[in-house]
Amino acid sequence: MLVLLAGIFVVHIATVIMLFVSTIANVWMVGSSNFGSISTGLWLMCNRTCIQLPVSSDDEASLKAVQAFMILSIIFSVVALVLFIAQLFTLEKGKRFYMTGAVMLVCWMCILIAVSIYTARFTGTMLYSTNPHHGYCFILAWICFCFSFIIGILYLVLRKK
Repeated sequence: MLVLLAGIFVVHIATVIMLFVSTIANVWMVGSSNFGSISTGLWLMCNRTCIQLPVSSDDEASLKAVQAFMILSIIFSVVALVLFIAQLFTLEKGKRFYMTGAVMLVCWMCILIAVSIYTARFTGTMLYSTNPHHGYCFILAWICFCFSFIIGILYLVLRKK
């Protein structure tokens, strides 16, 4: 049981770190132009220098929603990590990790909403670029989606042990 808890803890920390990286770094979409490679994220568009991400007025609300839900997913993931540590030492068996699992599943839902909106609205559309494709931050966000779901379910299953 201790090895299982340690493994879940390590995966949870890795998920938090990957969520930070995928939200902060500007490599959600990558493309090429006459001046080299261009990458865009949730905040900036970078070529040799980074500028504010140019977004049409139709897509501005979608981008703000993606930014908000990614930040919320980080907050919920960190709260779940703190709850895990607190519940590990304070609650008796059978009552542990119920709240941790619920908060982690809320984190999972926030990631799902953010990445789904980004996929629907911004995939394949990159200004000043040809041959756009997804960058590593987009892939990290989907990996965090999978990890947060697995961790949330494991916390709910472990509450009985």
